[in-house]
Amino acid sequence: MAVAFVACALGYIPYHLYARSGFARMLDLRRDLHALETRNAELRSETDRLGREAEALRSDLRAIERVAREEVGWGRRGEIVLDLEGLDAPVTAPTPGKRR
Repeated sequence: MAVAFVACALGYIPYHLYARSGFARMLDLRRDLHALETRNAELRSETDRLGREAEALRSDLRAIERVAREEVGWGRRGEIVLDLEGLDAPVTAPTPGKRR
C-alpha cells in the first residue's frame, strides 16, 4: 500500500508542477516570443530596405529608370520593348542553309 502511494505521489507531483502550473505555459510563451522576435527582425530589415528604395526613387534618376523599365515595362523614346514572358516554346533562329 505504501509503495502504491509513493508511486502515485512521484507520478502526480511532476505532472502537477509541469502541466498545471505555469511552467508549461511559460515554455510555450518563450517559444512564441522567440518566433515573434525573429519575425520582427525580418520585418525591420524589410522596412529598412523599402525605406532606402523609397529614398532612391525620390532622388536617384537611375533608380526611377530601373523601376520604369523593369516593373512598368516602359522604354525610352525610339526603343522597342519586347515582352517575351508567357512564351511556351523557346525562340530559336533558323539554321542557315536549311529550309522549312
